[in-house]
Amino acid sequence: MTEQPLTEQISTEQTHFGFETVAADEKAGKVMEVFSSVAYKYDIMNDVMSGGMHRLWKRSFIAKAVLPKGGRALDVAAGSGDIAIGLLNKVNRQASVVLTDLNGPMLHEGARRTLDEGLLPGIADCIQSDGTKLPFADNSFDLVTIAFGIRNFVDVPAGLAEFYRVLKPGGQFMCLEFSKPVLPMLDVIYDTYSFNVIPAMGEMITGDRDSYQYLVESIRRFPDQKRFEKWIKQAGFSLVRHDNMTGGVVAMHRGYKV
Repeated sequence: MTEQPLTEQISTEQTHFGFETVAADEKAGKVMEVFSSVAYKYDIMNDVMSGGMHRLWKRSFIAKAVLPKGGRALDVAAGSGDIAIGLLNKVNRQASVVLTDLNGPMLHEGARRTLDEGLLPGIADCIQSDGTKLPFADNSFDLVTIAFGIRNFVDVPAGLAEFYRVLKPGGQFMCLEFSKPVLPMLDVIYDTYSFNVIPAMGEMITGDRDSYQYLVESIRRFPDQKRFEKWIKQAGFSLVRHDNMTGGVVAMHRGYKV
């Protein structure tokens, strides 16, 4: 397979939707359609696609998160609420988390799951919003997290700038995202699995092949570990670093507002 260039935007008017070039103002709507389509079976597909590994990745992610008791966290692209639930359980529910997601059906799933877990009043709010235009005041949160969501942003640097803005001084930013395999031959195996198996699974389980084809392509379009680390630094974060998981299939990035 020919490797696609790792550019986020082609011009100020155009961007990528998977391997397709679209108008920048169309991408958000297309992403909304993807996640509205798969929301009701999102967790099932995550388990199937990753062989349950996504749970271990998220567990490691939560273990590195710094959320003080009585603190306030923002989980962006909160999806079905895994990160928010894990954060609150980590601090024995002695903190608060705000969930936000651009997609209404996904946010509904997150709200439902957190209610089922009995996490009120730890879940401070569930707010539908664009991660590049957050409706929160400056210096509002001790921790900002995003897991497997930032690659779907129309403007990733704008999102990073927003995360920096809403963090309190001393606050931590954490991002979990698919990345570039670093072990020999793993990239070949990963590509073969991704492009031949995942869309077929999506069609079989959710009846939606196209959405999972997009999700695979969006991973390939996303910057590798070092380049994304540079973007985080350019947004103003300090002490930026990353940890590879499963040979670089996933990377956990961390930075601080100092």
